[in-house]
Amino acid sequence: MSDGRAWQGNVRARLYERVRERGYDSLTAFANARPTASLAALADELGKDDIAGVQVLSGLLAEAEQRKQVTRFVRDVLVRMFSQSVPDGWPTVMDDANRFKVAEALGSWSAYTPETHEKRVEQARAALRATPPPPGWP
Repeated sequence: MSDGRAWQGNVRARLYERVRERGYDSLTAFANARPTASLAALADELGKDDIAGVQVLSGLLAEAEQRKQVTRFVRDVLVRMFSQSVPDGWPTVMDDANRFKVAEALGSWSAYTPETHEKRVEQARAALRATPPPPGWP
């Protein structure tokens, strides 16, 4: 998305037009049908040349705030970031390469977390480090 087309025109209208064209009444419904797809993959499906992943993220957050489902949004983003960075789930062996993948997923998740939920995410990250989930999670 280097040519800037994603930022031209009415981004929100374009995003929702594409979602409706695919038979969904909301961006959340569209994303829920693809629970492990990355934000970039969702954006590519909606418009490879003129929709960006961050626009999908912003739209999902707006819908979550409107529906008072921000906690669910935060969980959804964790799954998407983890599926993107660690596609085979929690590693069996935590070597340097796998440690980086997990850190990348958790770091991205933290970066995309709204301020209202930052403390919870910090606690969840600490819990995952202290007591790792079983291999293959989630």
